[in-house]
Amino acid sequence: MIPSDAPGTCLVLEKVSKHFGGLRAVDGVTLEIRAGERRAIIGPNGAGKTTLFNLITGEFPVTAGRIWFFGQEITHLPPHRRAALGIGRTFQITNLFPKLTVLENVLLAVQGLRPTKYVMHRPIWGYPELQQQARHLIERVGLWEKRDLPLTNLSYGEQRQVEVLLALAGGPKLLLLDEPTAGLSPGETRVIVEIIRSLDPTITVLLIEHDMDVAFEVADRITVLHFGRVLAEGTKAEIKANREVQNIYLGAGTGS
Repeated sequence: MIPSDAPGTCLVLEKVSKHFGGLRAVDGVTLEIRAGERRAIIGPNGAGKTTLFNLITGEFPVTAGRIWFFGQEITHLPPHRRAALGIGRTFQITNLFPKLTVLENVLLAVQGLRPTKYVMHRPIWGYPELQQQARHLIERVGLWEKRDLPLTNLSYGEQRQVEVLLALAGGPKLLLLDEPTAGLSPGETRVIVEIIRSLDPTITVLLIEHDMDVAFEVADRITVLHFGRVLAEGTKAEIKANREVQNIYLGAGTGS
């Protein structure tokens, strides 16, 4: 067993599996992510990457195995309890309120993990500390001038930036990014990369990424999934030099 209470350990998965009938989407995955680490999960279609994220966040129950977060077992905790502990996440498809403005989206996210969300007699605009935090988040991606625009008026790349802000609004200790640059132009991709690189170094980042340039630029270590299992794991140099990874993934392409 991996020691779940090891100093500096953020996330531990021990022989975690998820079966859908006869399909083993995730099959005995064991991982240890250090606090503050930037880890990329790569692999082709059907490798089990997003399913693995869903197990970490509690969207899916595990079929087998155990999960710890900073020494606390969270295997059977519901998603809202895991979010309250400090696990934030983005999705492959933007998960926003399109008719609300940028500022309204971020304010709701900032309020979401605070006791003020239960206060019905006072409008959200009555909390200057929430507005200040929302402004700080929006300004960090240069969207303050567009704060009063509904999300539908933003480009897809800008919507992806807002989604990252929503994941950051709760002050996560662990940030899961599911294909944050998918469908973006090179310029929009660079903005997302810079956001990731500028994050507080105490935030642990786990990202699924198909753009190998992005994965190798922002990650300290790489984990390669193949048919729901860990095929390889190591530093960027070790993964680049791994012949099996080269043959199966890097040389043959890494489709969604």
